[in-house]
Amino acid sequence: MTAARVRSGGRPTLEEVAARAGVGRGTASRVINGSPRVSAQTREAVEAAVAELGYVPNRAARALAGNRTDAIALVVPESETRFFAEPYFSDIVRGVGAALADTEMQLLLTLVGNDRERRRLAQYLTAHRVDGVLMVSVHADDPLPDLLEQLGMPAVMGGRRSASETLAAVDSDNFGGARAAVGHLVTRGRRAIATITGPGDVHGAQRRLDGYRAAIHEAGLEPDERLIGPADFSEAGGARAMRELLARRPDVDAVFAASDVMAAGARQVLREAGRRIPDDVALIGFDDSAVARHMDPALTSVRQPIEEMGRTMARVLLKEIASETQERPQIVLPTELVVRDSS
Repeated sequence: MTAARVRSGGRPTLEEVAARAGVGRGTASRVINGSPRVSAQTREAVEAAVAELGYVPNRAARALAGNRTDAIALVVPESETRFFAEPYFSDIVRGVGAALADTEMQLLLTLVGNDRERRRLAQYLTAHRVDGVLMVSVHADDPLPDLLEQLGMPAVMGGRRSASETLAAVDSDNFGGARAAVGHLVTRGRRAIATITGPGDVHGAQRRLDGYRAAIHEAGLEPDERLIGPADFSEAGGARAMRELLARRPDVDAVFAASDVMAAGARQVLREAGRRIPDDVALIGFDDSAVARHMDPALTSVRQPIEEMGRTMARVLLKEIASETQERPQIVLPTELVVRDSS
């Protein structure tokens, strides 16, 4: 059973229109949305299929039924503690809010920290209480994106689940940012370069680890798994990983932490161990948040345009809700290394 049939009680779907016309889904969508980028023959075939099947575009059907809510949900599958501790999330909210400021859309912030909250959210979305969903910090095994696809709910991811993401997504260049950070450490003469990673089931964290590995390889350094400290993007996780790294490789002379918050945890442990930054151990974070600017010494960090990510996510979602596009873009925004005193 298709998503459209689940939602609208048996109305024909865009896929069925495309199949009847003998064209791809994207082509059928362009015809229905009035795009000039189709041939007259193709337009005629799709319009004939629409007439034969009695197809009504989904957004129009919902509007006719009076089901538009003029609300979108920003879903964060994390606890309140982590949400309020990490500047990343407040920057995303700020960017989304800026993009919605001149619209009639209301933004509903939803934190989903456990299975009970996840079930409640699934019921809420199944009832179509919102017109679309924005998601950030999604883990690979999170069932929510698949549910949204089943419901035919417009959705945009902040960060991808994998390289083969099927939903629209806005991401930063995690690989390039990490590679630049480690390359910078190499140019400063560092040789025992460690990294503190984010969760292995978060694609962005994996890409930062990939960038670290690539830079180590390009520098001709010997890869050493003992220099990789798994963590969870939290300050406590960064501190724990740093202690483990010092125990395994006391000669570590540089650390690339995959978030500024984890770098803050690492810095505390290095100070407790009597290691000076950057004299003994150079330190780099990722995000270029307020944490980086206010740290002592000021933290070198990879700047990702988090507010712009939020704005772009909201704009893409608004277009999808308005039926201006059926496409699911994969947008990657550039990162930049901001060099400060810690490296």
